Amino acid sequence: MIYNQIEIFIQPKAEGFHLITDEIVSHLGDLPDQGILHAFIKHTSAGLSLNENADPDVQHDLNHFIKDLIPEDYPDFRHTMEGPDDMPAHIKSSLVGQSLTIPVSGGKLAMGTWQGIYLCEFRRKAGVRRIILTIIS
Repeated sequence: MIYNQIEIFIQPKAEGFHLITDEIVSHLGDLPDQGILHAFIKHTSAGLSLNENADPDVQHDLNHFIKDLIPEDYPDFRHTMEGPDDMPAHIKSSLVGQSLTIPVSGGKLAMGTWQGIYLCEFRRKAGVRRIILTIIS
């Protein structure tokens, strides 16, 4: 097996779901004929997701649904020192997840026609996000 691993930095983004497929692919270089990409975000208030890449309404709807699902004003939150969006961001991150595994086939990510990689940003004022990309072939 051959491994290649890099860490990339995604500049701060507004709260919401952001397609970052092209940004990730631009850092990968030549991909093997067969293998796996594992992407892992090193944060507890953001996540990674694979979802539709064509209609921007999907990004809007995902963001609004998850905000309604996990409101900032939930009265039983105890972890509130880092602001009202912090504890909800931790819960959202746990639900969405911090990693993706995507097959590599024919030197390309083997995603469906309408699939894209999302950075799911759950803080209103987030910093730079760090993602580790590992190619296994």
